[in-house]
Amino acid sequence: MEANHILLVEDDKEIREGIEIYLRSQGYEVFQAADGVEGLKVLEREEIHLAIVDVMMPRMDGITMTVKLRETHDFPVIILSAKSEEVDKIMGLNIGADDYVSKPFTPMELLARVNSQLRRYKKYMDMLEAKEQKEKSNVYSIGGLELNEDTVEVTVDEKPAKLTPIEFKILALLMKNPGRVFSAEEIYERVWNERAINTDTIMVHVRKIREKIEINPKEPKYLKVVWGVGYKIEKQA
Repeated sequence: MEANHILLVEDDKEIREGIEIYLRSQGYEVFQAADGVEGLKVLEREEIHLAIVDVMMPRMDGITMTVKLRETHDFPVIILSAKSEEVDKIMGLNIGADDYVSKPFTPMELLARVNSQLRRYKKYMDMLEAKEQKEKSNVYSIGGLELNEDTVEVTVDEKPAKLTPIEFKILALLMKNPGRVFSAEEIYERVWNERAINTDTIMVHVRKIREKIEINPKEPKYLKVVWGVGYKIEKQA
């Protein structure tokens, strides 16, 4: 398993190196920075999973750095400070930090905070990934044609195509089964949920769908007719 990357931003070199030695002994990969300016530069070139940031530093303090990194990153941030006043703790948490450790602290205390925050962040990322996968499971793409069942939207080359509810259902049926030919009767029974008696309406709907999703409806790229058999969505390379 790949080691988690920790950004350690602390102007005191002895403290910085002491923390790094301990974190590396626990399997973490550590990137050092002496102030907020250096810390932000590290973020530009490295993938970071957690940051430990001292409050009082030259050039750019930890509060300012945390505010800036929160504009683009959501990984956990642990604030370090020699000050233990409640106001400093509240300020750190209010500007986007996830935890606060007062100096002096023991390596075991800091490690416990690091482990806790990384567990929470992993759980959050796993939930986010699961949500994205669920959303993607209801999105069907064929070339530049995309249909989203959750939002009931269709786009062609990222441009919206406005389909009626029936047109959407017909297209969804075909896109879920690319390359498969559906007869007009089967499309009718699947979409209307009743026995097909007159399927002339399918031809009309297919023509309208083509007008909305094809650049040239007379030479369709996606929705093809298999003469004497039915209709299909052409697979795209």
